[in-house]
Amino acid sequence: MTTSATPGPGRPTENSMRRALKRARDGVALDVAEAAVLLQARGEDLTDLAASAARVRDAGLEQAGRPGVITYSKSVFVPLTRLCRDKCHYCTFVTVPGKLRRAGHGMFMSPDEVLDIARKGAALGCKEALITLGDKPEDRWPEAREWLDAHGYDDTIAYVRAISIRILEETGLLPHLNPGVMSWTDFQRLKPVAPSMGMMLETTATRLWSEPGGPHHGSPDKEPAVRLRVLEDAGRSSVPFTSGLLIGIGETYEERAESLFALRKVSRAYHGIQELIIQNFRAKPDTAMRGMPDAELDELVAAIAVARHIMGPAGCLQAPPNLVEGEYERLIGAGIDDWGGVSPLTIDHVNPERPWPQIEELARRSRTAGFELRERLCVYPEFVRRGEPWLDPRLRPHVAALADPETGLARPDALPTGLPWQEPEDTFTPTGRTDLHRTIDTEGRTTDRRDDYDEVYGDWDALREAAAPGMAPQRIDTDVREALRTAADDPTRLTDAEALALLHADGPALDALCRIADDVRRSVVGDEVTYIVTRNINFTNVCYTGCRFCAFAQRRTDADAYTLSLSQVADRAQQAWDVGAVEVCMQGGIHPDLPGTAYFDIAKAVKERVPGMHVHAFSPMEVVNGATRTGMSIREWLTAAKEAGLDTIPGTAAEILDDEVRWILTKGKLPAATWIEVVKTAHELGIRSSSTMMYGHVDQPRHWLGHLRTLAGIQRETGGFTEFVTLPFIHTNAPVYLAGIARPGPTTRDNRAVTAMARLLLHPWIPNIQTSWVKLGTEGAAEMLRSGANDLGGTLMEETISRMAGSSYGSYKSVRDLVAVAEAAGRPAKPRTTLYGEVPDERRHAAAASDGHLPELLPVLD
Repeated sequence: MTTSATPGPGRPTENSMRRALKRARDGVALDVAEAAVLLQARGEDLTDLAASAARVRDAGLEQAGRPGVITYSKSVFVPLTRLCRDKCHYCTFVTVPGKLRRAGHGMFMSPDEVLDIARKGAALGCKEALITLGDKPEDRWPEAREWLDAHGYDDTIAYVRAISIRILEETGLLPHLNPGVMSWTDFQRLKPVAPSMGMMLETTATRLWSEPGGPHHGSPDKEPAVRLRVLEDAGRSSVPFTSGLLIGIGETYEERAESLFALRKVSRAYHGIQELIIQNFRAKPDTAMRGMPDAELDELVAAIAVARHIMGPAGCLQAPPNLVEGEYERLIGAGIDDWGGVSPLTIDHVNPERPWPQIEELARRSRTAGFELRERLCVYPEFVRRGEPWLDPRLRPHVAALADPETGLARPDALPTGLPWQEPEDTFTPTGRTDLHRTIDTEGRTTDRRDDYDEVYGDWDALREAAAPGMAPQRIDTDVREALRTAADDPTRLTDAEALALLHADGPALDALCRIADDVRRSVVGDEVTYIVTRNINFTNVCYTGCRFCAFAQRRTDADAYTLSLSQVADRAQQAWDVGAVEVCMQGGIHPDLPGTAYFDIAKAVKERVPGMHVHAFSPMEVVNGATRTGMSIREWLTAAKEAGLDTIPGTAAEILDDEVRWILTKGKLPAATWIEVVKTAHELGIRSSSTMMYGHVDQPRHWLGHLRTLAGIQRETGGFTEFVTLPFIHTNAPVYLAGIARPGPTTRDNRAVTAMARLLLHPWIPNIQTSWVKLGTEGAAEMLRSGANDLGGTLMEETISRMAGSSYGSYKSVRDLVAVAEAAGRPAKPRTTLYGEVPDERRHAAAASDGHLPELLPVLD
């Protein structure tokens, strides 16, 4: 037994080792217990284990089209800052402001210092700039905050983004970013400037972080759950990501095995982990763990071999060559296929006492082991060949300049040269099926799903496993009759238990609930059913976000893809104005070619053509996309959008404000907390919004309750919501339904209960409850008007999103149609503005004069 892993229950028995080795040889999937046994293989057992792991590796290289090839990246190491808010007990990379000052260094490397290294590296043929830094130093060190403020950066991530752009433009090196723990929004900010990023998981052993004396104690960014969330957010954001383990820091063999399985789970769910680094702990002087023994070579070899078996042939495994005293052949024999970054210029600043091997020596030793050493880029060949959504369009020229288009590896003869980092040209060139808003009603979709259905949404099997617990119904013991009495007396006093009971109500109890909600509606807003003459303009459906409920999004090459020009957007707005509209509602896919300022151009195009039109546009997801692409804060971006003509924003992209559900519904959309941040910021700036909830998929009533409570809390704080819109899930063409995971939409019972409880739980904060005729049809909408709703939404004129999903209720309702829906519910109808104000007489007359007879570009109704 070595001292580099904390002993568990004891050495494995000969029988358990023999069984585990046989399963590994036979290619049978291992479990955690078997992996923990194999991590302890030594002597002949370790030789056996390594041999079977090497065969798995060789099969993977054959499948990848590079048999007998081991790779490395020729890089420069840029320690952007050595300040950090964490206190890892083994780290010598991190220092304190006083030491930096005494050594004559700034708190961060200056741009000139960074670019000097990058230029020298480019001259030597390096293609990667490995940017490594401490986690969020400004949160701990005032000196870091002062440096950022003095240089005009909001935070460290802003500086990382800015310096990455300069590296791309002035040297041509490809940045690989290691800024530590990142949020989902951080990934959106950095993805356009770096083809790959990374962060070591290190371990999932929480006790090493939580218990005093542990190597990660006192380090907020080393909590395993936080680091796993980062890995998942990288996958959701389609960022090629490097991670791995640090072995020998006090973890048990079982904990080491659990860490590997956690990495495999993330890898299978998102297909975004480009490589795993298996790194052995080396004790360093002047650290709290200086007396800890180094992880022995056998420990490392066994960990590599077990990792290979767990990750399978498609996994890429790296071991740093400067940490193994030249024992390269043993690492190759255990199943690695990569040596990581090797620099001819800079030291390994994390392990400064361990010099890089000469590349020529590494090639010779690899050749001795039967492998050809080939150079790769910081982004792995698989992701170079995949292209979108893994590579941002602004990075494609930089990657293409260095990559072999056939293999995805680095071109040996390529020397980096700075290239402009800029938005794609001809952003608003009309392309594709620009008449989709009309022909979807007549010709339908070309196919029921995208061509990349099996890849773009992540791993369906992993998703089914994740979805199962959330779809289990919950037993409700609360007395429904008592809950109904509370609702009738004062709905603001409903407890969560009572509200949940009412959300499950059926039969006579549901009828009573809807009557109570309708009574509340009558007392708050009266009997008039409001509607708005509006036009939807979906300016593009090209999107790579990977929302699994969305049948609207297409790849740019798909038959049903389209993008409108600015003039086509303005034409549609003009037509809407001509027929009496007071609003255009504009939303689109997250098109990878659209710059963050494109949204400003869209708003300006409408306002310039039709100054009096209310621009209700850009979901919180689009807001974040615009902000991160421009490098602006959400507040700055919304302020600029308002100046460009934005009046209000739709509260879509909410789906269910519970990440348990969101991460099943969508691969890459913004988290609930970010949605909340966007709408709160908009409200603070005087930009009001609607609020929405999409339900009836993988959710349960407890999720509806949490969502409605969240909206009520925001409204109490900001008062910025104009209405709440119920959005029943349209299942027909939704990928998550086609995969057999989601329900086929909500039932009539669900629709009535949600509408009624929205009225009660949002009372008195949000007075307007809107039902969706495009999703429910005329009869369904009339029923919701009897269940607490008071608004029918808009005429729409065109509607593509629900129709692509399979809604059969059309894309347009005339004013007469909407009045008829209200009359079916026994109520009068009245037009409104976006903010529920009075519609000017001129607009009323224009709508009445053209009602049901729309211009040629729109569906024509006889």
